[in-house]
Amino acid sequence: MKDIALEFIKIIEEEGYKAYIVGGFVRDYLMGIESKDIDITTSATPKELKNIFQDVKFEKLNDKDNYGSVRVDYKNIIFEVTTFREELCYLDNRHPSSIRYVTDLTTDLKRRDFTINAICMDKDGKIIDPLNGEEDLKKKLIKTINKSDKSFSDDALRILRAIRFSATLGFNLSNDIKESIKKHKELLKNISYERKKIELDKIFTSIKAKDGIELIKELDLANVLDLENLDRIKDYTDLIGIWSMIDSSCYKFTKHEKELIKKVNIVYNLNNLDDLVLYKYGLYVNTLAGINKGLTKREITERYDKLAIKAKSDIAIDAKDICKVLRKEPDSFLNEIYNDLETEILKGELLNKKEDILNYIERKYQKVI
Repeated sequence: MKDIALEFIKIIEEEGYKAYIVGGFVRDYLMGIESKDIDITTSATPKELKNIFQDVKFEKLNDKDNYGSVRVDYKNIIFEVTTFREELCYLDNRHPSSIRYVTDLTTDLKRRDFTINAICMDKDGKIIDPLNGEEDLKKKLIKTINKSDKSFSDDALRILRAIRFSATLGFNLSNDIKESIKKHKELLKNISYERKKIELDKIFTSIKAKDGIELIKELDLANVLDLENLDRIKDYTDLIGIWSMIDSSCYKFTKHEKELIKKVNIVYNLNNLDDLVLYKYGLYVNTLAGINKGLTKREITERYDKLAIKAKSDIAIDAKDICKVLRKEPDSFLNEIYNDLETEILKGELLNKKEDILNYIERKYQKVI
């Protein structure tokens, strides 16, 4: 991927413009981490890029002004390409009201968030680092390029990005950043829940999710982010498990995610080693709830594996057998019988054998139905 990226910027330079790989790809490359997201910064404007490449899609700052960014599909790789620019007058603690194209790389880099994300690579693979991001990379330190107060007031989402990079990379936040986050935390209220969730999901799925959550607590961000019950979290390995413990209604989830979260919250108040609970809600949901209550995945799994049945289809008879022994046509009574069989088999009162089950049904339901 690096070779194709270098080939890509060489094409831009052959047209008389400057171009560099910048940001996360370069940072990860220096850390020996594989990365697929490639950002390019260039002196070429979007219109000029349109003349160079065929598949170019424009991005807008608003309905009238171009944001100075395009997406280019080159050899089946999507490159995010941004023209050297300054961002002027942030009005909503997130987006600049306008931009101004510049010709200087360093000026462009100074508008970015953290020094470790402002390292560049030129067409020859040489590292260009005017803001000393590589030094902070070696120190495993996250520092803002500009003064932290200005950086976070310009774009409050950088508060969560700082925590995200700390959690995903295992880096420390500078003391200046920590103090500034505490000072400007209320600005996070101006950021959409959708955008905040994207960053929170990345924190919660990072290798150091626990450290990221502890940072949220340490920096007193839980309330402003509407994250409740953070202390309930014991399992930091599953995204749905974490959101289930937080149980926040402010953030949007898919229908499937909502159902899982609802179930986890139900079984959190039940016995996750109870056979009926395990059967009804399944191993995954009970594991998420159980681990956060101090149970181990092993003991929950071992109990689940010992269930006499794990689904209705495991019962040793089918609907035809039931109807035959009762001499009845299929009807709603089948649901009642199946529910009864599930309970009796799971409780160990009835063996999951066809003959035993048929005898049980004949004894109990022959005169009732």
